[in-house]
Amino acid sequence: MILKRDAAFVQWIITGLAICLSFFVLYYAVFGSVIAMKQRAIVLLLSFVLCFLIYPAVKKQQERLSIVDVLLVMLSVAVTVYIVIHFESFILRAGSTTTMDMIMGSAAIFLVLESARRTIGWALPLIALFFMLYATFGHYLPGMFGHNGYSFSRMIHHLYLTTEGIFGTALGVAATFVFLFILFGAFLERSGASKYFMDLAISLTGKSKGGPAKISIFASGLMGSISGSSIANVVGTGTFTIPLMKKIGYKPTYAAAVEASASTGGQIMPPIMGASAFIMAEMLGVPYMDIVVAAILPAILYYLSLYMNVHLEAAKIGLEGIPEAQIPKFRKIFFQGLPFLAPMAMIFIVLFTGASPMKAAYIGIFVLLAASLIKKSSRMNVKTLVSSLKDAAVTSVSIVSATACAGMIIGVVSLTGLGLKFTDFVISFAQGHILIGLILTMVASIVLGMSLPTVATYIVLSVLTAPALEQLGVPIFAAHLFILYFGVFADITPPVALASYAASGIAKCSPMAASFKTLRVALIGFLIPFLFVYFPALLWQGSIIEIIIATVTAILAIIAIAASLNGYFIAKTTWLQRILLLASGGMLIVSEWITDVIGLIVLVFVYGWQRYQKNH
Repeated sequence: MILKRDAAFVQWIITGLAICLSFFVLYYAVFGSVIAMKQRAIVLLLSFVLCFLIYPAVKKQQERLSIVDVLLVMLSVAVTVYIVIHFESFILRAGSTTTMDMIMGSAAIFLVLESARRTIGWALPLIALFFMLYATFGHYLPGMFGHNGYSFSRMIHHLYLTTEGIFGTALGVAATFVFLFILFGAFLERSGASKYFMDLAISLTGKSKGGPAKISIFASGLMGSISGSSIANVVGTGTFTIPLMKKIGYKPTYAAAVEASASTGGQIMPPIMGASAFIMAEMLGVPYMDIVVAAILPAILYYLSLYMNVHLEAAKIGLEGIPEAQIPKFRKIFFQGLPFLAPMAMIFIVLFTGASPMKAAYIGIFVLLAASLIKKSSRMNVKTLVSSLKDAAVTSVSIVSATACAGMIIGVVSLTGLGLKFTDFVISFAQGHILIGLILTMVASIVLGMSLPTVATYIVLSVLTAPALEQLGVPIFAAHLFILYFGVFADITPPVALASYAASGIAKCSPMAASFKTLRVALIGFLIPFLFVYFPALLWQGSIIEIIIATVTAILAIIAIAASLNGYFIAKTTWLQRILLLASGGMLIVSEWITDVIGLIVLVFVYGWQRYQKNH
């Protein structure tokens, strides 16, 4: 008998397991009465089973559930239940490894690699395999990257029986904070929040020049922070904003570029910032609110750069906004959606008090469920609740698989001391120059980000390149946010610009043309990580005066560079004016008061020049 994945029986099992997973994570968040490693093992168990029931081994088996899938489900139960039952004995054995440990550990590693391959592709499993080979055969390597080599049993013990590998911090964060915020996002989506945020964006920006493009920026920023996925955000908001942009006169490639760049920025926009920020807080050992505070100004500057680009482009080609009759009134929309703002506000408040993101997430969920009851249109029935619980669990499967796989890489790094070796390499190559270290890290982040999810990219580089940047003198927050930013920007960097490709499908234009146009629209954003490295005040590190000066000069620099790139300031620019504007932006970026003053004078001069030309 051939069992199909879409068979009612299989779907009932998937739905039941997904609901169990969501309820278990929520239970652990509220009561916390399960040992952390056991909790992670249970989450991994349910995620494994869902993975092998939902994702086929090969595309040809898309519809069929094979005997191999069933065997992998059974093996998943064995390797994770083994951890739950024997956890206490692992501690008592003090590092010794039995034959059964070796069998279960080997199977667990295989399952992690296979689940990651099915959900996110070959790249991360191959990198993990490379690291394991490095741990085994490192004694054959000459020079600074060589080591004594580790036996297979030692590696199995480290990766499977401790919290240094598969069941490490990365999986722990995915199985708690990240999952809960995905669940929060699922409930928010089902309650109608997406339409509310879209209507709010229309009411705020619809009338201005190039209104639909600005709607895309606002709506994508709001939704992207919650969804944590550039592509999902493009599909969610782009189906509305891209046709609107095309309708008022934007070219399809430009419409796709605006949507892709705005959606990608959601992963760097507080308060949620996708999954990576939670992992960052755990790795740095700081309250999550500290990450949010540090990230807020750079995120605003990124979206300001997008806003200036679309505003100047609209002014240059004479595009107007949406007719006023089609724009909802802000006051009416704002008050209609107060139930959706209440849980967001509550998350901020709980985080501000110093509580954990896990507590903020489950309180936000409960407040959202209560607030949704106020209005009939947002009220969720049993079917909606079940769908939300299922969606959250299914969405989390790929993140759990990726973080478990990345955990193995971290385990090898800690076992072999590779992090210190790589740090020494970067420092020696950079020869004390921070800029060289930053460029190396930028390239590594973008290249890895093209093939790995942002979470995995951040995890790998946080243990490899972040320590090197710190030793070169980069502040710790700046080093980690630098890695995160460029891992995110990989989604809009050709040739593998997945967010741009998704947007091009909606805009019906060339994917490659859309990706290069996106790079141009978001180009100023690529300068922002360098800005906050050289100006820590942009991360709220410094006096109030320093923060104000750094913020104002950064804003003026963004305006000047955007005007230069678009060939429009308050009127179309000449080539000399474009050069002067670019020079003004460059001088405003340099951290010297004299260059700031000269840059400001040049900017005012060009403004006055254009004002004179316009009036005569």
